Amino acid sequence: MSYRKPFRAVPIRPAPRYRNRRIRGYRKRNWQTAGLGLVVFATVFLVGMTITNWPLVSSVLAASRTSSPHFELCGLVRSTCVVDGDTFWFEGHKIRIADIDTPEISEPQCDSEYRRGMQATYRLRDLLNEGPFDLKPIGGRDKDQYGRELRIAVRNGRSLGNQLVSEGLARTWTGRREPWC
Repeated sequence: MSYRKPFRAVPIRPAPRYRNRRIRGYRKRNWQTAGLGLVVFATVFLVGMTITNWPLVSSVLAASRTSSPHFELCGLVRSTCVVDGDTFWFEGHKIRIADIDTPEISEPQCDSEYRRGMQATYRLRDLLNEGPFDLKPIGGRDKDQYGRELRIAVRNGRSLGNQLVSEGLARTWTGRREPWC
């Protein structure tokens, strides 16, 4: 006679929970490590590119201070354009020529003010398009009450604003507006 062990049903148990947590944590740490590595790599790469191209970066910055882009009258997009006889946009910055006052074209008091304002606007556009110019800051204030940067546009040592004054299209700024009618 042969001896047989009695049959015992062994329940099937799920894998212990701690193993699942360990695997999930392991995967999470891998993604976190990879993300951190990518951030470190990108930072080192950008810093390295900036250092190796530093002369190029400084020449681009210098060119933005003295340059000669093409100006048109402002429309819907205002990046580099002329608003009126004493205000223009230059590479996304709104500039107010600080040493002059020109007739208004947005809210003129009379027809002659509007006509002279348009003449000043066209002449400023032509002056800005003639070649490179510098934008010099003025002494005390950097911006006016409307957020425009106060600058003096200079070419070959002469203020473009003074040129408009000599042509009779502007007045020297005295600190307050005076009527044109």
